[in-house]
Amino acid sequence: MPGRWRTRVVEFMREPMDCVGDPRVRRVVIMAGAQVAKTEVLLNVTGYLMHYEPSPIMAVQPTLDMAKAFSKDRIAPMIRDTHVLAERVKDVKSRDSGNTIFQKIFPGGHLTMVGANSPSSLASRPIRAVLGDEIDRFPVSAGTEGDPVSLVVKRTATFWNRIIVLVSTPTNKGASRIEAAYEEGDKRQRWCPCPECDEHQTLKWAQIRWHDSNPETAEYVCEHCGSCWTDPQRIAATRAGEWRASAEFTGTASFHVPGLLSPFTPMSQAVREFLEARKDPALLKVWVNTYLGETWEETGEQLDSHELYDRREDYETRIPEDVTILTAGADVQDDRLEVEIVGWGDDYESWSIDYHVIYGDPSAPEVWTELTRYLKQMFVHPIFGDTVIRRTCIDTGGHYTQQVYNYCRGKIPTILPIKGVGGEGKPLVGRPSRNNIGKVPLYPVGTNTAKELVMQRLRAKPDEAGRCHFPMHYDQEYFNQITAEKLVTRYHKGFKRTEYIKTRARNEVLDNRVYATAALETLNVDLKAQRRAMTMALDKKEKEGDNATNKKPVRKSGQSYVDSWRK
Repeated sequence: MPGRWRTRVVEFMREPMDCVGDPRVRRVVIMAGAQVAKTEVLLNVTGYLMHYEPSPIMAVQPTLDMAKAFSKDRIAPMIRDTHVLAERVKDVKSRDSGNTIFQKIFPGGHLTMVGANSPSSLASRPIRAVLGDEIDRFPVSAGTEGDPVSLVVKRTATFWNRIIVLVSTPTNKGASRIEAAYEEGDKRQRWCPCPECDEHQTLKWAQIRWHDSNPETAEYVCEHCGSCWTDPQRIAATRAGEWRASAEFTGTASFHVPGLLSPFTPMSQAVREFLEARKDPALLKVWVNTYLGETWEETGEQLDSHELYDRREDYETRIPEDVTILTAGADVQDDRLEVEIVGWGDDYESWSIDYHVIYGDPSAPEVWTELTRYLKQMFVHPIFGDTVIRRTCIDTGGHYTQQVYNYCRGKIPTILPIKGVGGEGKPLVGRPSRNNIGKVPLYPVGTNTAKELVMQRLRAKPDEAGRCHFPMHYDQEYFNQITAEKLVTRYHKGFKRTEYIKTRARNEVLDNRVYATAALETLNVDLKAQRRAMTMALDKKEKEGDNATNKKPVRKSGQSYVDSWRK
């Protein structure tokens, strides 16, 4: 729309913007559909801070290229056409302006534009205001530094009046950053009055009706009186509405802004897009994310975490008798290491022996020293006596990769670095390669293959091969994480393929079970044959012990009878 900004056009965005100036609010979260002016809100907030509350500001885009485009296409025209900002920010081409495409300096502060894929940009300076755009499109990790949102938010720690604004269309349920941030806030929704009965309601897609697959007949039906709204009536209702929170306010004001509130998208267009998208799950997902502003929940195969929780058992000993070999899997997170030790028996029956979390900075040596101590501990098998962890696999994918390489160097083959490889048909564990910055043997693990194997064993009944056992002291969170992914079928370029997707944010337990399974695979051992060999060795040792007990001591020349027994 040409001309000056008029908040009246998108009245529902007034309160989110006002929250930026509210001293009680430290974080503003907007989970929204497309074409609802969320980027314009970020521009308005930026201009307000530059004019009225000058301070260090950081605008974060998903990539550095997008940050460059945002600066040229949105920030530069805003500064040029707003005289109070043009007076404060010198032109890039002027001498000694100090301004670049990625940084605008003004009296009292600066605006820096960065990409979430650039860890050095995110962690290089203290920032009072963070403005994150499309945070669900941010990479999982900024290089090896970890979650980019957490990284940039830490830059505001020294400011008592810090403000954080996060906006995005959501993605998959359970794995969406903006959904998680929205749930942490007071969860405000827009309640709109009916033009006929004046009853307030949140706008729902289920209330839009049309006739004979004709989008032009679309209208909104009031859930109270059944009156039908036209687009002008719907827009008027959104303007006259009010925001209502459904959770306690704790410093975060969170808003859900679906496309149903937008004055720019007629109902007929929304219906037309829905009718086209519903034939293809991939298109329908995009429509749900970008129009409804809701997360997409894949329909697929998933284990029941509560069922596994109810299967917990009391082991008579820490290492059950049927365990033959111990392996471990380790996962590296921003502030901790997580490790699971798994015992394996005949037919790949498994027992979770221990799940351990080592808190600390993985860039510091103390964390790795503690991991070594933990992995070197001795276990007592009720039949075979002292036993140790035969092999451990540690993931190198994304978090502190160089530190993992450094740790594994010199410990191979007891401890192996691995990296997950997506795609169907990949081997559980492939041939190692030294083509990495650590120059250590890096083992590729087919994640789809490994997860399919783990899921199959988790489903195994008591009389089936691969049955999994868990100790009684494990809590529900362990089982929530080991079932945090499900198998779905998708179409890529017309071809059907299956893959595992996250249904919740945390899945470290599942990852560690995959790594422990990969560790067993690298041993290339026949568990039954290994068990027989261990049993034979034990029998032989016991026989030798019996023979030694029954054998009379031999007295050497020059040795007394008592000395012979002492020896």
